[in-house]
Order: sequence, then C-alpha cells, then structure tokens
Amino acid sequence: MATVLAIETSCDETGVAIVKNRKVCSNVVASQIAVHQPYGGVVPEIASRQHLEAINILIDQALDQAHLTWTDIDGIAATCAPGLVGALLIGITAAKTLAIVHQKPFLGVHHLEGHIYATYLTQTDLQPPFLCLLVSGGHTSLIRVLDCGKYETLGQTRDDAAGEAFDKVARLLNLGYPGGPIIDKLAKDGNSQAFPLPEGKISLAEGGYHPYDSSFSGLKTAVLRLVQKLEPSPELPVNDIAASFQQTVVNSLTKRAIACALDYGLKTIAVGGGVAANSGLRQHLQEAASPHNIQVLFPPLKFCTDNAAMIACAACDHLNRGHSSSLTLGAASRLKIEEVMQLYSHQSPVTSHQ
Repeated sequence: MATVLAIETSCDETGVAIVKNRKVCSNVVASQIAVHQPYGGVVPEIASRQHLEAINILIDQALDQAHLTWTDIDGIAATCAPGLVGALLIGITAAKTLAIVHQKPFLGVHHLEGHIYATYLTQTDLQPPFLCLLVSGGHTSLIRVLDCGKYETLGQTRDDAAGEAFDKVARLLNLGYPGGPIIDKLAKDGNSQAFPLPEGKISLAEGGYHPYDSSFSGLKTAVLRLVQKLEPSPELPVNDIAASFQQTVVNSLTKRAIACALDYGLKTIAVGGGVAANSGLRQHLQEAASPHNIQVLFPPLKFCTDNAAMIACAACDHLNRGHSSSLTLGAASRLKIEEVMQLYSHQSPVTSHQ
C-alpha cells in the first residue's frame, strides 16, 4: 500500500498530488490556460517558466491538504515522457531532488499510463484486461491494457489528435483556446445534422480501411472549406458547425472503440484524456456500448485533463511491485506506451532527447 507524491509538468498544467494505492489524499493543479490564451496555444518556453514558479508552492499545498509529512511518503514520482522536454525537466528535477533529500525511491512515469490509471482513482476494483480509449490534445489511441506496464496499441490517429482537431476548428471559428470545452458548449444548441462532414479513414494496401486507426486532418480541412463557403452570409451558423464537427469526431471514436472491444473480447472500455470530458462522447459511447453489454468508464472531469493524481496512482502500482527508476533517467518528448518498463530499468535509462 504505497503512498506516492507525484509531479505532472508534461505540458501546460502544473500538478502535484499524493495518492495512497488508489486513494487520492490530495490533488492540486495550477492551470496556465489564461497565460497561453493570447497565443492560441501552448508556448513551450512560457510553460516551463510557469512550472518553475508554481511547483514549490504546489508541493507544500499537496502535503498540507493530505495532512502528511515526508516520513509518510514512500516514493516520489514525476512524468518523464512524452511531453514538452523543457516542461518535463522541471518536474523531473524537482522529484529527483526531493528523492535524494528525503532518501525515497524515484519513479519516472509515462504520461499515457497516467491517463490509463485515471480510471482506477474512482474504479478502485477495476482489473485488466480492458480497452482504454485515450483521447487528448496530443494523443488518440486504442490501447489494450494487459497489466501494470504491459500495453498494446491497437489503433491510433495517423495525423491530428482529436483534441488538437477541436483546438484547430475552434481557431477557425474564432472561439478562442482551448477549443474543446467551447465547442462542446456550443454544440448543445446546434444541429449536429446540419452539415455532413467526412469521417477520416485510413486505407489499407490490400484494400478496405483500418478498423481502429483514425484521421482528423481531413475533417479539419472540410470545416475550413465549409466556413469559407458560408462566410459571405451575414451570420455564420457557429452552433450548427460546432455540433456537426463534434458529432463526426464522436461517431469516429465510438465506432472504432466498440469494434476494437468486440474484436478482442474486451468487456470494459476506460476512457482517458482531456476529450473524455466531452459530453457528446460520454453520451454517445455509453449508448452505443450498452447493446453489446460493454461497460464504459469515464473518470471525473478533474481527472480527464492533466493532473498528478493519475501519475501518482500509476507510480503506486509500480512501487508496490518493486519498480523504481534510476536518478539518471531523463525526459523524452516521445516514448511508446509499449516501452513503459524501460523507465524502471537501471541498465538502460531513457536519456533526454528532442
């Protein structure tokens, strides 16, 4: 029953949390949305500086909220891959320093494994195997979860991630950043059948289409052309465009997730990542899964976006199994989910690279 303090700084949210096994003792997040809004997206250098300014304060807050001291902590973790290297290094350096000072094991955690573990925070009895639909600003994947540290990617996007597509379409419609929550809100007052939009498909060399891989770049372009076509009119039907776009994304994700779960005999789909907060996806996937007796699990909204509680939860499981990381472990901008166990190998640590 390990108790872990974890730090999450992979992108534009600074998070610190303490988790005991699968129970959240504290979870604090400092958002950078307001800082990056004027630029319409995340500026890596600014993100790193914001992490540096916030991290010590959040560490103290996490301990205070949990009513714990360093003697109660069994391990210290940080997200080390994938993500913005400069931002990751802030969290990793802080975690390593704390591990040395307080003589605790250090664990580097894969960000996507964290999103998988977000479901465990409320579904504490959940056990593999199950399918994870991971949908965020940087990733859209269908991952078969076999055990702690054992994963198989069955489907993924070939271009834009789902969350990235939301941000780009919001920019086309002058809605601001981040685009996902804004489009979700407007879509509720729009007609999702107003504008037929193409669902991206990945062709196979032998004919037909890949059953689980997705594509959202063409959809984004189709929305651009639609906007250009409609712009001469006095008022752009933004709600209808938002609803039509969102429904197309939701249909694509749902179709592939259900097909994948059925083909692999998996009776549970756990959804993770920022797009898991989308109300359209939550409703549509639940409705589509029900006739097949597939259980669909969504984390609470606070655990959909980047947070340290999910990182700590994953670290607890690894620490309980005797896993720890070398203090020479670096940050990696990219690392496949199948390579998670490299993070706990002292012989072949991941080193910093772009």
